Amino acid sequence: MSSSSEDQPGSGIRAARSGGSGTRRGLLFVISAPSGTGKTTVAERLVQVVPDLSLSRSYTSRPARPGEVHGIDYNFITRAAFDQMIAREAFLEWADVFGNLYGTGAADAEADLAAGRDLVLVIDVQGARQVRDRCPGTVGVFVLPPSFGVLERRLRGRSADTEEAMQRRLQTARDEVVAFSEYDYVVVDDELEACVDRVRAIVLAERTRLRSARDMAEDIVRTFTTLNSHAGKD
Repeated sequence: MSSSSEDQPGSGIRAARSGGSGTRRGLLFVISAPSGTGKTTVAERLVQVVPDLSLSRSYTSRPARPGEVHGIDYNFITRAAFDQMIAREAFLEWADVFGNLYGTGAADAEADLAAGRDLVLVIDVQGARQVRDRCPGTVGVFVLPPSFGVLERRLRGRSADTEEAMQRRLQTARDEVVAFSEYDYVVVDDELEACVDRVRAIVLAERTRLRSARDMAEDIVRTFTTLNSHAGKD
């Protein structure tokens, strides 16, 4: 996961693109899905199998759950501290998710991208819209469950929510799935490794698109046109 830094007022990030200074600017990927689809598990596995890919660590106002560790799973902060970061415009995006606040630190994301590290944000539809508005080069991936019935079984199997809270989650899922067309890619999480393989293919393909690989390609092409080049030199 990416490291956390103290966000500064008005922090922002530029669209992902080549910087032209010898270091390729990192690509920004957003993965969204309805709660219970398994998007976090997919992203955590993805960064294990794709080199030079980091998983952004969100800030949240909710308390840590059993087994969660501050600075590893999330940056756990108070509601007041979260509100202060909002006031300072220190978030690239933030959203209220079932009464808890979640956000991506703008300075954290910019540090990774400026250093040439590709970054994955696991955020909901609200947050993804904010990121696309601020960073037009963002690559969006929407993960769908195989069906509504499968999603409901997954949610009920892992959650101790009241029936009222469960129905709220299911309605939110109904509202969110229609946003799939706002994304660049859609994959189905029918089986974890198969889903990860599909997203991995997306990351690798995006790395070779012209907007990402132009500087590298131009450097190579220059070796063909240098007047002092030697025949037979690799």
